[in-house]
Amino acid sequence: MRLLNQIVAVTVLNLRNLPKRLGSSLVAILGVAAVVVVFAAVLSMANGFERTLLSAGSDDTAIIMRSGATSELSSGVSAQQVQIIETSPGVLRDGDTALVSAELYVVVDVKKKATNEDANVPFRGVELGAFDVRRNIDIVQGRVFEPGKNEFVVGRAAQQEFVGLDVGETIRFGQTEWTVVGVFEAGGSVAESELWTDVRVLQAAYRRGNSYQSVRVRLESEESLAILEQTLADDPRINVDVVSERAYYASQAEQTTGLIRGLGYPLMILMSIGAVFGALNSMYSSISVRGKEIATLRAIGFGPFAVLVSTVVESTLLALIGGLIGAAAAFIAFNGFQASTLGASFSQVVFDFAVTPDLLMQGLQAALVIGVVGGLFPAIRAARLPVAQALREL
Repeated sequence: MRLLNQIVAVTVLNLRNLPKRLGSSLVAILGVAAVVVVFAAVLSMANGFERTLLSAGSDDTAIIMRSGATSELSSGVSAQQVQIIETSPGVLRDGDTALVSAELYVVVDVKKKATNEDANVPFRGVELGAFDVRRNIDIVQGRVFEPGKNEFVVGRAAQQEFVGLDVGETIRFGQTEWTVVGVFEAGGSVAESELWTDVRVLQAAYRRGNSYQSVRVRLESEESLAILEQTLADDPRINVDVVSERAYYASQAEQTTGLIRGLGYPLMILMSIGAVFGALNSMYSSISVRGKEIATLRAIGFGPFAVLVSTVVESTLLALIGGLIGAAAAFIAFNGFQASTLGASFSQVVFDFAVTPDLLMQGLQAALVIGVVGGLFPAIRAARLPVAQALREL
């Protein structure tokens, strides 16, 4: 109990003297805050991108592409193969109609509002069944495109990010003019980054004949995926891969999020090293200013361990304050911030940064580590400083 009382007494004394060391203390606090802000900014980008892709996936919806294709851009499916898929077991039906959408995926140039520079935007040709296959699509403005016309609907995120995509506007892609007739939302998923039109009109505009790149199907149940996969694998007329939407988008997200996190963690480590030096400078400055005080405490019976612990507590508290400031600043500045980046299909994915509680907790944990490490060596010096030497140095 005596040791605990000494630690509390010395710590309180240290904190009361903080205004005398305001400059060095602010350096330590702001250094840690900067680490947390940058850490949260980078990793919230990865979280938001991953959440946008994974929210589009469903376990009872399958994507079918050419065998070996890693994305829709590298896939190809013929009209005959689409017919085989439509009649396969495991595909959900509404009466006699299979819930299937054969789709074509091309990339078009649209200017970004933020930079007025061209960006790759996915232009997807779909069948009207696409609105039944994907259950989270809602037309929130205008109407659905009419089959056979050069009309398209735009995802809400794409409309907000790119130029010329308001309802009623006309935009030229290649040699063809298209009219925006509606806006849709898809629960914040990657589909909101796309433009949708009638697949047969898109085939004609881009001279794709009667070919497609992927087929989306609603399954009777999650277990039907294996039945459909086996049926198509046994059919010599077709050579395709069948994966759930969730698995497909997880693989698409993995590469980009891995790259972002791969850059984010080393960056945080480098900045943390700088913040540690800031904490070291602050605490060594504190010990220099408080040399007489420390010597007096030692002379009247306070042990070196109490001095050591109180110094580490002070450093950790300063780091925690910096961490909390950084976490609050990161949440205010970046949570929900909309941006776009290239996805695995070389087209823009519009997403919101996601500053999650787990991410903020990681930032605060890093702040505490910085505080402990930054205070430990100055604390050891303070604890080892002989009383007589401390008094002579003053």
